[in-house]
Amino acid sequence: MTTSPPSSFDPIGGDASNVRSSAFERLHVGVQRWIWNKQWRDLRDVQERAVVPILEAKRDVLLSASTAAGKTEAAFLPICSRLADDPSASVRALYVGPLKALINDQFERLEDLCAELRIDVHRWHGDIAASKKKSVIEEPSGILLITPESLEALFVRIGHRIARVFSGLEHVVLDEVHAYIGTERGRQVQSLLHRMELVLRRRVQRIGLSATLGDLGEAASYMRPGDPSRVECIVAANSGQELKVQVRGYRGPVETKRQHLDAPDGVDASDGEVDSDVLAIAEDLYRTLRGGKHLVFANSRKNVELYADRLRRRCEAERVPNEFVPHHGSLSKELREAAEEALKDKERPTTAVCTSTLELGIDIGQVASVAQIGAPFSVASLRQRLGRSGRRGAPAILRMYVSEPELDSRSKLIDELRAELVQAVAAIELLIRGWCEPHGESGLHLSVLVQQVLSVIAQHGGVRAKDAWRALCESGPFHGVDERLFAMLLRDLGAKDLIAQSPDGTLVLGSKGEKIVDHYSFYAVFSTPEEFRIAHGPNFLGSMAFDLTLVVGLHIVFGGRRWRIMDIDPVAKLLQVAPAPGGRLPHFEGGRGGLVHDRVRQEMRRVYESSELYAYLDRNAAQLLSEARASYARNALDETSLVQVGGDTLVFACRGDRVLNTLAVELASRKLSVEVRGPVIVIDRIAPEDARRLFVELSARGPANPLKLAQSAANKATAKYDWAIGDELLCIDYAQRALDVDLAQEVVRGLSAPLHAG
Repeated sequence: MTTSPPSSFDPIGGDASNVRSSAFERLHVGVQRWIWNKQWRDLRDVQERAVVPILEAKRDVLLSASTAAGKTEAAFLPICSRLADDPSASVRALYVGPLKALINDQFERLEDLCAELRIDVHRWHGDIAASKKKSVIEEPSGILLITPESLEALFVRIGHRIARVFSGLEHVVLDEVHAYIGTERGRQVQSLLHRMELVLRRRVQRIGLSATLGDLGEAASYMRPGDPSRVECIVAANSGQELKVQVRGYRGPVETKRQHLDAPDGVDASDGEVDSDVLAIAEDLYRTLRGGKHLVFANSRKNVELYADRLRRRCEAERVPNEFVPHHGSLSKELREAAEEALKDKERPTTAVCTSTLELGIDIGQVASVAQIGAPFSVASLRQRLGRSGRRGAPAILRMYVSEPELDSRSKLIDELRAELVQAVAAIELLIRGWCEPHGESGLHLSVLVQQVLSVIAQHGGVRAKDAWRALCESGPFHGVDERLFAMLLRDLGAKDLIAQSPDGTLVLGSKGEKIVDHYSFYAVFSTPEEFRIAHGPNFLGSMAFDLTLVVGLHIVFGGRRWRIMDIDPVAKLLQVAPAPGGRLPHFEGGRGGLVHDRVRQEMRRVYESSELYAYLDRNAAQLLSEARASYARNALDETSLVQVGGDTLVFACRGDRVLNTLAVELASRKLSVEVRGPVIVIDRIAPEDARRLFVELSARGPANPLKLAQSAANKATAKYDWAIGDELLCIDYAQRALDVDLAQEVVRGLSAPLHAG
């Protein structure tokens, strides 16, 4: 990997046709004319620096710049310069985008540029007419914008014609690179790009675009697995954009109860139970955001609906048009698109209350500010969300709304520590310092490998096992799978009738495999997280998906109550639970949407131990932080991490979720009842000294065997095709993906120190 330094550029005022730069002069005259017609005064930093390496096409290129910094043009101005004078009968540039809406946006932007140059631009996703797709296959040309799933479909349906359709392919543009790294879909994209090069028998330049990258080396390794030195990283110069932040604190009720007296004027709180803090946050959102363009990230679909409803009702009570619309993945396409169009309409004040669906670069126009309800689970997500505001020189504005429960005699230590507020402060501090999470490539992604094996067989009509391993694993992105593991996987697939072997040794699709591949759902590697049903004896309580490793003895919170898992049926996806003893439920719900990184939790400890006053906290938030620090000091958590709470021990490890999950599985495997709650682990019915002796024993033993720990986890089969994989392989994959025994052992050594005497 190499990093390109900023280039010198002298912007020219006056007539736009006087634009001068060495990069500009390298562009095709038609591209120059388009720039003149747009009356650009200059090329932006990332655009200037991207021209030469993309025109030369000798190396892959990674472009990292903030949202609305012109990354799309940085890639396509030089690409179109290469394509302008060569009408090759082939797709010449392939753009892979994660969302259909993003592809539609980019199509509209490129159509304008490419019309000037007579370069064809095509879209390909589920909403595009079959006739238009057929024309691309029969007369391929220009630029093709496509989703990963549709690209997969091309390999399966017209595998024998891939070489002709893409014979002249010169560039692959991968948008929103950060959204792929470390994910199942990301591994699928790596495999598809590698398979494309195998068909063409040559390398094709890859160009990655991203606004949020925590580790350029990691991103380069993703762009070109096994050879990141071929990737030139171009990071846009810091724009010096002003950032305005405020964190507002709220106190929720001690018990959930209906609010009437405290409801704001004009708000009817009579139907349904709404906590006072929810009403207060909704009221502040209404008064602050009404009349402008804003995004409110609410962390969950439930919260999106809750706050969108409260805000709509507030508008109705005031007899004013509703400006607040929901946006999440479960809404219909029509409702989502209506919200997006309202945001784009410059004359219509609109605030979208959303999940992560509006994090990516869908064109929604200029947004004045971003609001965040609750602590974000990652700094990378917060940075991506914040990038949606403050365009065209305006300051980026972030308002964060954090609620903590009112304390009473039954409150637990985790409530006193105000963990959600402290996590919010930690995330903002890391954001200001420019850090965000490395995404990390963990796990073998065997579920994706299952899909790719079936896809390769469908593409070629059959394949030999050795050739499949060489294509997908030895030279492909599944390099962690050796021949022995691959053979195990093939045996598992054969046992499930997904594949069969002909007399000459060729792998073909089994009868069940043919049905799966023939269905449109095959092309996506991801699936909705599978839910476990929860029952107390004969009583069905409901169902939910779990990020945590499920083991007998673990405590969960469901339906407003605390339960202990008594039995797990991984086949029937059923948990038998019993009421867990204890007082009030802990308030903090953890990451909400992803695993919290180790660095965020360590920054939380720094916040607890600091006396720094943060100017962005309002008076209520500052008071909540003061209470958190007082409790931290009172319990001497700077000297000991084991605290007695009633008859239980609270382990204040303050480490990332992956580490805490590993510790929880290890403790549960010793028949202890444990519960992970944000930055802490609670061990039931054990004194701190007994807990310390246990950690001394674990420290002396050394790191746990990850495969043995994985065997005790009941919810290993979480990916789409995990059901086709045998338990031995699932344990191997799960151990790499979900467990960190080395960091867990580091924590254990710290917990084995003598207890604080004070």
